[in-house]
Amino acid sequence: MATKLTPDQMQSYWGKTSKLMWTILALWFFFSFVVHFFAPSLNGIRILGFPLGFYMAAQGSLIAFLAMCFYNAKAQNAIDEEFGVSDE
Repeated sequence: MATKLTPDQMQSYWGKTSKLMWTILALWFFFSFVVHFFAPSLNGIRILGFPLGFYMAAQGSLIAFLAMCFYNAKAQNAIDEEFGVSDE
């Protein structure tokens, strides 16, 4: 059962949630576009026989997306618990 938040608490809750959302969005943009934009110039560096640009585009971005999903869930749960609106 969720507790009733005051307007100040709701504003603070939304502020923290919004900051987390924009941070995740910025990281997503970086790993979706910026890394891929520089992939051709990174191909001169090789890791385990694969060009770094290929590795970052094909594997690194996917690993980063997975890590961001777990971080977002954990951080949002912490915010929810701080304000007493968690599901558990």
